[in-house]
Amino acid sequence: MADALSLTRRAALVAGFGAAGYLVANATSITQNAAMARIFEGVEDWTRVAQRTLQSKNGLAPEYRPADISPVFKANGTLNPNTNAYNAHVASNFQNWRLAIKGMVQNPMSLSPADIHRLPAKSQITKHDCVEGWTAIGMWTGVPLGLLLTAAGVSPRARYVVFRCADNLTGEPAKGGEQSPGQYYESISIDDAFHPQTLIAYALNGHPLDVQHGAPLRLRVERQLGYKQAKYIESIEMTDSFASIAGGKGGYWEDRGYEWYAGI
Repeated sequence: MADALSLTRRAALVAGFGAAGYLVANATSITQNAAMARIFEGVEDWTRVAQRTLQSKNGLAPEYRPADISPVFKANGTLNPNTNAYNAHVASNFQNWRLAIKGMVQNPMSLSPADIHRLPAKSQITKHDCVEGWTAIGMWTGVPLGLLLTAAGVSPRARYVVFRCADNLTGEPAKGGEQSPGQYYESISIDDAFHPQTLIAYALNGHPLDVQHGAPLRLRVERQLGYKQAKYIESIEMTDSFASIAGGKGGYWEDRGYEWYAGI
């Protein structure tokens, strides 16, 4: 396993950083969008942060071989937001979906899934650990969150990243909706946001995310439990506190007693 893990670490650097370097060199021919241009310009700084993280002794979650991928990756939590707005996005193949990056940033951005797909991508095969006791191994593909945040110009006072999602659990007793109704949300620290394995993912096992698994965009923060992996992400907000957001504990399940840091 040590040799395999070493290979996946090198593969991450080659696939993620190598692709980033190529795309930076060819950015003009790929997009003229100002927000996208900032992302390409930020790749070098993000790479430096990611490489420092890789050097720490606990830098990466274990990665696996293609042969280890689970035949079925269980969908859990919300399986379909099933709102009129979300259903309309599904019907249009998410052409009008936008990911907002806002809050304590210098350059707020609004990106479509097509914009995200044009950015330097990274794939990783990792294990999903659910608090309910089951696990599954899958290959996730997406854009490193640190790259997006670098392009947005995060304020040095920002401490947390808050993800606001399309699923509203109001009135669903099984999911705590009657206790504290509202939109699903989650948050992580700035350090976890810049970890090289933290992705805004858009594909699972080589296929675009389906609705059950969080289409069009979801979070992968590989060193934490499954309930941290927010689905249906509509916005990413940088903040220095989440005390005034919903129940003030940093996430939908955290507001109901779960731990905010769900490290594996």
